[in-house]
Formats: sequence, C-alpha cells, structure tokens
Amino acid sequence: MSLHDDYARVTPFEIVFRTDEEVEALARAVAEEAAGRGVDPTDLGGFLTLGSVEAFVRNTAEADPDPTLLHRYGPLVYHSVRFGEGGRELYLLTSHAARYLVEGSPGGEPGAPSNAGYLQLPQHLFWTRAAADAPESIDGVFWSVTPGGYVHFLLITGLRPDRPGVGVVPLPEAPVADAPRWVDLEAREAGPDFSTDLPGADIDGLYEIRSAGEAFKLMARFFAYVGGVPAAVERRGGATEPDGDSSSALAAPAPSRLDFARVTLGAP
Repeated sequence: MSLHDDYARVTPFEIVFRTDEEVEALARAVAEEAAGRGVDPTDLGGFLTLGSVEAFVRNTAEADPDPTLLHRYGPLVYHSVRFGEGGRELYLLTSHAARYLVEGSPGGEPGAPSNAGYLQLPQHLFWTRAAADAPESIDGVFWSVTPGGYVHFLLITGLRPDRPGVGVVPLPEAPVADAPRWVDLEAREAGPDFSTDLPGADIDGLYEIRSAGEAFKLMARFFAYVGGVPAAVERRGGATEPDGDSSSALAAPAPSRLDFARVTLGAP
C-alpha cells in the first residue's frame, strides 16, 4: 500500500471551490448576510443558519433532496471558507513525522500555527470507521479557531481518484485552552490509541482514529511539533499544471495547486 507524502494532493478546499472567484463570492455573501443579521460567521452554528450557505450547499449538491444535506456538508463549507480567509495554510505531514507524533509527545506548547488550516496526512496511513460501515482512509483534518477561544476539527475521508466527492466527520467543538492536556490524553478505554485491527495493518503500520480524543491528541501534537521545531517545516509551491492521469485508483494522486508546508523530522 502506498503511503504517499511526496507532495500535497488535491485538497477538499479545491473540490468545494473550483475557482478563486467562487470562494471570494461566497465569503462576501456570508460576511454581508452575517453583518445584517448580527450572526458571528466564525461560529459554526451561526454559519450554518445563513441562507447564503444553504443555497451554496444545495447548488453544489445539484438539487440533492436529502434534508440532512446542510447538516452533513455545511461544516465542510464552513472550514473551506475559513481556510480561504485564513491564508490557505496547508500542511503535509510526512509518514516519518506522523509516526513520531503517534509514538509520543513532541514537547512544546500546542498552539495552532494559524486560526484556520488543513493538515493533510500521508495517504492511506490513518483510517476511520466513524462515517461508514467500511473503513475509510483519512485524507486530513481541517481546524478552525474562533475568536471566542474554541477550536473546530473536521476529518476528511474518501478522497480517491476513482470516485467523486469526499466524506466528512465533524468533531465536537472544544476550548483551545484545553489543547495542552490533549497531548498526553489516553483516549481509548481498551487498547492503545491509534491501534487498528484492519487487514494488513501490521505489515503497513497503519493507524486508526476511533474517537474524537484521538483526533484531538494527534492535532495537539502536530501543533506542538511545528511550533517547537521550525526546522521541520519546509515551504513549497503548489503545482502549476495538472499532473498525469488521476482517473485510475492506482494512479499517482493529483497534486494540489496550493502552496504548502511539508512537515518532516527536523532537528530540534
């Protein structure tokens, strides 16, 4: 199984918004409506009450009549808008750095490197069964820190070249001030955190996230690591042209056009 981490892959932000004009138009509509209604658009609950958001979700879903559509995909739009407004902070965690963070605390203060961003995990290294009967590979995790001191995380699954769309797993909001205690949190009542019984897991060294606590733990350790080890962060430019054929599940993943930071095992 390939654990791809050479370059940043196409992100859910790029799937939600095909052009810069789309994200800018929605961000303007959200800001104007929120100001007129006295709603805080950085609050996920308030964001989901906006008519401009519901209209965007339903237009994007091509008239899908599912009444739960806004509940299921509204958080993805929320994080995508905040990601765009926050400078499109994209981090790619390499497999060696990911294993280091799973195995122990990196030390340091787990402060978010930006108010909003996306951590892309090594392809096919982390899995979850939270949103489907069958296990899904986790592409990455959005984070968004609100002015009120809360952090929202959203797991993204199902980014595969052989099918359209993405899967989303919203996690409960939590006070960002609690991040230091997540670093050494024991999230599971039985068995070690991140362990899995998936077929082939021992051979490929796979991990599974079964609880919100494990996601909080991984993100807190990532925050602490990039804050405490600047040498681990390599800034790189995004792709300028499409790269090959991504129509096959066996093809190399399509690269993101966004600039990104590759997180490696840097010297402390």
